[in-house]
Amino acid sequence: MNGLSWLTRRPIAHRGLHDMNETRWENTLSAFAAAVEGGYAIECDVHLSADGVPVVFHDDELRRLTGVDGLLRNRSAAELAALRVGGTADTVPSLRDLTALVAGRVPLVIELKGTEGHDGELVARVAEVLAAYEGHAALMSFEHRLLRDMARQIPDLPRGLTAEGSSPEAIEAHFSMLANDISFVSYHVNELPNPFVTFVRERLSMPVITWTVRDREMVDRTTRHADQMTFEGFRP
Repeated sequence: MNGLSWLTRRPIAHRGLHDMNETRWENTLSAFAAAVEGGYAIECDVHLSADGVPVVFHDDELRRLTGVDGLLRNRSAAELAALRVGGTADTVPSLRDLTALVAGRVPLVIELKGTEGHDGELVARVAEVLAAYEGHAALMSFEHRLLRDMARQIPDLPRGLTAEGSSPEAIEAHFSMLANDISFVSYHVNELPNPFVTFVRERLSMPVITWTVRDREMVDRTTRHADQMTFEGFRP
């Protein structure tokens, strides 16, 4: 865990330090700037645009955040940069916009949001952006194929399994990913403790962060069973 001590040093703002999308929306430069000002690490989500640019956005579809119909992957980065998020002045930022804003001041925890059949270049394009980045950054994903791509293409960057589920089948699938040399785990806070998280923390000394912490009970659960929290809706 020592080499990743920066990952667990400070609470991680889920999609930036937004205000639950009232005036400062998730995954926007305003939310990321607020996280930097507050001294929090930043979690964000990345997809590929139609022209192969990593952009920071959670959903596959555009409607919830921009009011526009359609799939993100069918729009170019320039088209996405013209869409207002939540009717605010913020637009859909690229990953490069985010790294330029943060400039190493707080850690980045970047979740790659894959769409099977459309994400073959995602890891490589993210790696291009991060190649010259001098701050702390880690990648993670629910998608096992993307984690395998990370292990092959960018072995020097920390990479984590984003996970949920407590069934025997889910736990077995998570254990299988240890063969891909992951560096940390990000687990659904309400499904702790479980045998997988206990094993990676106690036997492998691997850091575990939780998602998404929104109240005191979730904070306490994180304190008991993990090493740091990904939070929203309050300031730790």
